[in-house]
Amino acid sequence: MPQIWMTYDELATLSGCSAAEARMQAMHLSLDRRKSRDGSTRVKLNLALMVRFFEIVREAEYGLDDGIAALRDAHRQMSGGLSIAQPGLRRGVA
Repeated sequence: MPQIWMTYDELATLSGCSAAEARMQAMHLSLDRRKSRDGSTRVKLNLALMVRFFEIVREAEYGLDDGIAALRDAHRQMSGGLSIAQPGLRRGVA
């Protein structure tokens, strides 16, 4: 399962509240908290918050689903014609 860590400000944006309220929410939900190398405290989202996060990302204007489909199509096209057993294709030979 993926782990998503957010600062209190990011969690506040996700939850529609202030950073102080997000901190209280994190304590109430017993979310894991860690101090990052940049000095910010981050909380690990639980399953319900991850679902909300993914819903927001999917609703974004730039069409994430279309981007994912395009990447998968490009991968399929790029890897479709190559095979390890093809003669003349050796690693490290230009």
